[in-house]
Amino acid sequence: MGVEGIGARVTRKEDKRFLTGKGRYTDDMTVPGMKSAYFIRSPHAHARIKSIDASAAKSMPGVIDVLDGKQLQADGIGNLICGWMIHSKDGSPMKMGAWRPLAAETVRYVGDAVAIVVADSIGEARDAAEAVIIDYEPLPAVTEATAALEAGAPQIHPEASNNLIFDWQLGDPDATDRAIASAAHVTEIEIVNNRLSPNPMEPRATLGIYDSAEDHYTCYTTSQNPHVARLVMSAFYNVAPENKLRVIAPDVGGGFGSKIYIYPEEIVCLWASKKTGVPVKWTSDRTEAFLTDAHGRDHVSKVKMAFDADNRITALKVDTIANLGAYMSLFSSAVPTYLYATLLSGQYAIPAIHANVRTVYTNTVPVDAYRGAGRPEATYLLERTIETAARELGVSPAELRRKNFIRSFPYQTPVIMNYDTGDYEASLDAAMQAADWKGFAARKAQSEAGGKKRGIGMSCYIEACGIAPSQAVGSLGAGVGLWESAEVRVNAVGTIEVLTGSHSHGQGHETTFAQLVAGRLGVPIDSINIVHGDTDKVQMGMGTYGSRSGAVGMSAIVKALDKVEAKAKKIAAHLMEADEQDVVIENGELKIAGTDKALPWFQVALAAYTAHNLPAGMEPGLKETAFYDPANFTFPAGCYIAEVEIDPETGETDIIQFVAADDFGNIINPLIVEGQVHGGLAQGIGQALLEAVHYDSNGQLLTASFMDYAMPRADDLPSFKLSHQNTPCPNNPLGIKGCGEAGAIGSPPALINAITDAIGNNGLTMPATPMKVWQAMHAAH
Repeated sequence: MGVEGIGARVTRKEDKRFLTGKGRYTDDMTVPGMKSAYFIRSPHAHARIKSIDASAAKSMPGVIDVLDGKQLQADGIGNLICGWMIHSKDGSPMKMGAWRPLAAETVRYVGDAVAIVVADSIGEARDAAEAVIIDYEPLPAVTEATAALEAGAPQIHPEASNNLIFDWQLGDPDATDRAIASAAHVTEIEIVNNRLSPNPMEPRATLGIYDSAEDHYTCYTTSQNPHVARLVMSAFYNVAPENKLRVIAPDVGGGFGSKIYIYPEEIVCLWASKKTGVPVKWTSDRTEAFLTDAHGRDHVSKVKMAFDADNRITALKVDTIANLGAYMSLFSSAVPTYLYATLLSGQYAIPAIHANVRTVYTNTVPVDAYRGAGRPEATYLLERTIETAARELGVSPAELRRKNFIRSFPYQTPVIMNYDTGDYEASLDAAMQAADWKGFAARKAQSEAGGKKRGIGMSCYIEACGIAPSQAVGSLGAGVGLWESAEVRVNAVGTIEVLTGSHSHGQGHETTFAQLVAGRLGVPIDSINIVHGDTDKVQMGMGTYGSRSGAVGMSAIVKALDKVEAKAKKIAAHLMEADEQDVVIENGELKIAGTDKALPWFQVALAAYTAHNLPAGMEPGLKETAFYDPANFTFPAGCYIAEVEIDPETGETDIIQFVAADDFGNIINPLIVEGQVHGGLAQGIGQALLEAVHYDSNGQLLTASFMDYAMPRADDLPSFKLSHQNTPCPNNPLGIKGCGEAGAIGSPPALINAITDAIGNNGLTMPATPMKVWQAMHAAH
């Protein structure tokens, strides 16, 4: 480990521009002749569009044009798609209703885009939008998934009878039912996972530019995976041929999954640029973000967990209804299926598992992956259930978990996943020690003496990161491969450019990826530049989501570095008249082991490009590419413990301490990892205590601003106690597992377990607001 290499606490290179206001985001982009776009959105949750009259608007000052869905359809622009095919248990394919980028006949949620106004300024575009007359025929709406399945519920898509998209199952239903029937104890619980809005710091934005001279399109956008955006817009939406479309995702201020997908705005702005002959830019305001950014979670589940007489889990049966909103988003079908049900074994050896998942259309914002994507839903369900079981059985929740831990690896679960390695007891012990678990009773008594209620709760999570391999996910319905690409370019003076298909939207890739190279070649980190986010500069890659940048993206860099190192050693050995097997790279030099012969890195690089004296048959240059397709998921895991104190008069919850013990495998930069955990914990605690999307019975969004949607603030959060255990991943060259989503996965159940422990009412649902806690507390007594 060097000063700047793997394992070093290097401060982020990119923070210099971010903290001084020098970042360049999509909304910062300006090109000659650029005009502003404003989207006219449906005020109804469900309605037919009878007519659109834009004649008055088109004659207003500054207006370039007003375009609608029928024009877009006439130009052959395709529907938005879901990219992961799921089949129901009867073999029928999922029922994908049509999602037009601009609705032409029917709107299906408040915020559904109907038309676009292009004008000289955003103010003029807004004014003109007010003059567009749209005649709607309102239709009945439904917003709750369970209600959408009821007889007589409003029909949202003709393709999906009774609003059912698919009825899917995983596991062995017969074996699970037999184990439950013969169990010594069965815990039953209903679990609700509340709907969330992602709220990244930077709202979505896009700039569409059509160059008529070249018949070429350029799209600046807030995307986590620009190459996938280009692929989908060319191959499926018919916006432009792939070789005529450049997608650039510059600095992106947070995503949390919400910027994985292609939204109507990217498609429409590119199309509108060609129609109007001017570059067209749109930037979301915060209300538009609440109305249109893909939401997360929104599950209702019924659970049965069976135990034998020795308190070992014998079976788990889960029935989940998942709300996917008005349309199927790009990866929405995978979230409540292969990213959720496959994690229902958790850290426990459960012989029989059966999950049944029904997904439903409602008149709400489409739901897709949000930080953790299925893993938080699975962990919350499992960890609330096992905590409830411990209370019913009258045993320690820690010891019930310990008794049921998986201890032998690799371990094949009954629900597809094969865990490669882990030590769950080490994380449990570390968390309990850091939380002073044994001293809790004394602290509880002290709180009671002061008129407060104190509780402690635990959560043992596991997640699957770096979704893989491509062949396996393809067989499960994925529409793309899930490999990653990298190119390492060594310049003639020895400086290095790394081109990666991964994309950074706040994770610190420009630092951690450079640390990998610096540690490998012994060169200064400042001599390494990380290039990403531009489909014209970087070869095709799959982007960033699912904590895949390290395990998959950096592994691709390692493969490219292997090739660079091998060639550099051949050149050095030739120049120093030595055997290449004797060449080692240390501290920026290529040395002959056991001698004083050495060449500085830059001199070998220069030799590669001058090409005056290279080994026979060697091509000039020092640049290599690689693709990496992982052999398996990686499986980060850990144990979180929350301790709370509650005021019985107000229901207010104070987090006294929060302990996180994680196993992320090998860690590249501990400083960045800790920041990722802090961020995840903040989002998980936000879900547990504060955040929830609410609609009224007519489908109007009641939480469309920060006045109504409660985000966590600094005084809502404690100082976290973090520790890391390490069982290196055996399936990638760096032994890393991923860390970006763990905090959001493990924290909600720990916190709700702690609050329900304090108040004595296990029926509490998220978010545990003071009012809900107060009501639950008094209902318990």
